[in-house]
Amino acid sequence: MRHSLLLATVIVVGVACTTQTAAPPSADGSAGAPAAAAYFDTTGRSDILGGGARLIPISTPKGTFNVWTKRVGNNPTIKLLLLHGGPGMTHEYFEAADSYFPGASIEYYYYDQLGSHYSDQPKDSSLWNTERFVEEVEQVRQALGLDQENFYLLGSSWGGILAMEYALKYQHHLRGLIISNMMASIPAYNEYAQQTLMPAMDPTVLAEVKALEARKDYGNPRYMELLIPNHYQLHVLRMPPEQWPDPVQRAFKHVNNDVYIPMQGPSELGASGKLAQWDRTADLSKITVPTLMIGAAHDTMDPKHMEWMSTQVKRGRYLHCPNGSHLAMYDDPTTYFTGVIKFLKDVDGGRF
Repeated sequence: MRHSLLLATVIVVGVACTTQTAAPPSADGSAGAPAAAAYFDTTGRSDILGGGARLIPISTPKGTFNVWTKRVGNNPTIKLLLLHGGPGMTHEYFEAADSYFPGASIEYYYYDQLGSHYSDQPKDSSLWNTERFVEEVEQVRQALGLDQENFYLLGSSWGGILAMEYALKYQHHLRGLIISNMMASIPAYNEYAQQTLMPAMDPTVLAEVKALEARKDYGNPRYMELLIPNHYQLHVLRMPPEQWPDPVQRAFKHVNNDVYIPMQGPSELGASGKLAQWDRTADLSKITVPTLMIGAAHDTMDPKHMEWMSTQVKRGRYLHCPNGSHLAMYDDPTTYFTGVIKFLKDVDGGRF
């Protein structure tokens, strides 16, 4: 599941910026020149010299560390915090949002979780547990001044696990929640991988991958040589690797396996770390804030399960990306970003 939690150490091919092009959605006609000027106004902000970037000190049982965040834009009623996949990936693969959110006047925050590339990277595996990450998100929220009047949380992949856990403890601080490409159960994900994804692979390829895993030979170049064309291009990002956009290339290059392996395990085709038994299916009904679940037809995660999740929360909506995979923001970007923006605007306008 390293692919599905966006924690894989992949062979980073030549960086290319070529990708599927899609025109960004408009700000639904409401953002004229004065609105645009307000969106980009930096008057009174303390992060001007950093271009919106700042380090936030985080208290942990093992001391205080800094995590990196970056704010884009101004919107007093829609402030979106982005939780990247992993654990141990980076905010970088979210950068496709720069082509969509400003035009819709969405204020949003990039954020590298502790252990990720732009933040401190302590060498203490006891820090890598879901409960501590939840408290980290809460400290980031407080530092950024987000509250129940404006705070939206979008979690992608592992970030979706983190967002669900945060909502189950702190949803009184949330205005809205978005779970992107993440099922509510790792055992259910493992079952989907075993019953749907693996049988669809070339049997010879699957047998060789399984043999490498049985020998724990994950560092063998042959492992990724097999998985990139037979799995990644089908279920993680549906483009030839040489066409993967620069933000994706950088995110995979910067993955921290010291965070990933204790929580996820080393396999590409299943979870075996601390997250292996994680399951919140029975608790989804406790989430009462407006919630958008995003699934994709070709995802590593079962889209039917994610659609079902939208029926279990109190106020749910499902967004399906018919051309997308795990990184639907890149291989079905118009569907993805138009749906996210509509959800944010609908909640903000009292239409949800």
